[in-house]
Amino acid sequence: MDIRRLEEADQTSGGLAGKTALVRVDFNLPRREDGSIADDTRLQSALPTINFLREKGAAVILLSHFGRPKGEPDPALSLAFVAGPLAEAIEAPVRFLTTPNMNVLDDLGPGDVLIMENTRFLKGETENDPDLAKELAQFGDLFVMDAFSAAHRAHASSAGIADHLPTYAGLSMARELDHLAQALDHPEKPVMAIVGGAKVSSKIDLLENLVTKLDRLAIGGGMANTFLLAKGHDVGKSLAEPDLLGKATDILKAARKAGCEIILPVDAVCATEFKEGADTRVVAMTDAAKVTVKAGEMILDVGPDTVTELMDAMDKSKTLIWNGPLGAFETPPFDTSTIEAAKYAARLTRAGKLIAVAGGGDTVAALNAADVVDEFTFVSTAGGAFLEWMEGKPLPGVDIVTKGNGA
Repeated sequence: MDIRRLEEADQTSGGLAGKTALVRVDFNLPRREDGSIADDTRLQSALPTINFLREKGAAVILLSHFGRPKGEPDPALSLAFVAGPLAEAIEAPVRFLTTPNMNVLDDLGPGDVLIMENTRFLKGETENDPDLAKELAQFGDLFVMDAFSAAHRAHASSAGIADHLPTYAGLSMARELDHLAQALDHPEKPVMAIVGGAKVSSKIDLLENLVTKLDRLAIGGGMANTFLLAKGHDVGKSLAEPDLLGKATDILKAARKAGCEIILPVDAVCATEFKEGADTRVVAMTDAAKVTVKAGEMILDVGPDTVTELMDAMDKSKTLIWNGPLGAFETPPFDTSTIEAAKYAARLTRAGKLIAVAGGGDTVAALNAADVVDEFTFVSTAGGAFLEWMEGKPLPGVDIVTKGNGA
């Protein structure tokens, strides 16, 4: 992937000194009941780009959405709460602009930082209104896209501005794209993916794309039950989608045709109740034992033999892509397989035997539960954008920083 990087902007005539950079960040941060920030990961990820621009003598205007307002101001969804924590992080004042006002540029100097109010307060933002994009573009000399998590949205502040300004990928965005390209576009083979989650219906496009690119694909979570059902296994009252048995069969056929090994659970952890500390039993899910889950039981995790198979598959792989937990990990003891598999992947990564890339909201939470986020090669906090990238779909916010596209 040929990316226009922010560093290139400093190498153009005149560099960045004295210029104003419009930077699309993602400050859609989780908040506690008292209004404080519960997780500042996305704020921290914006700091390298902000600091780089300030050090080069540019003024910085930050654009972000927060929540889902309906194109008009909503005090409960103001971005004002970010200014203080950001000022502490960069050890410099941060101004906050409630409404777009060109006069603010008169006293915005090199190194100054300003946050604009929630972009979704602006009519036309989510429709990528060209007039709004042009209006926003007037605030800057260049546009920096540094929010991969918003890259799948063709909004005025995340894509439309690029029609009017020279556009570059911020440091965080470029780092994310580099790792994702390393994992799927030109990976070190063999390549394996673990895909979990509740429903096949939410990841049909993902599975159809992956089987054409991977050497092996492990399917876990509730979605594995649909595949087991398609292969003739009894899954009791487990979450499954009987109307998608045909699609599951098609995906299995496509995998065989493409030479992609599919790894389904060979055993499962079952319970009659979905609650913490529930009584459980492990049942085999082999072809020779298809009627093993009782009518009143649910499959809530993959079993120990399946985890062993996953570990063996990781040993034979050079690259791992992970999206989705293997079981109902939020409720012990159904977190066991996800944590064990994640810790093993981290161990291989530490040893330099595996490149491990993961992403998606539930995935990040699961890896945090296993305390291995920092040990994977890269963990993306992007949800929808990460999923659409894995599905092979074009991302508007990525296209604008790819050479040959954008202003």
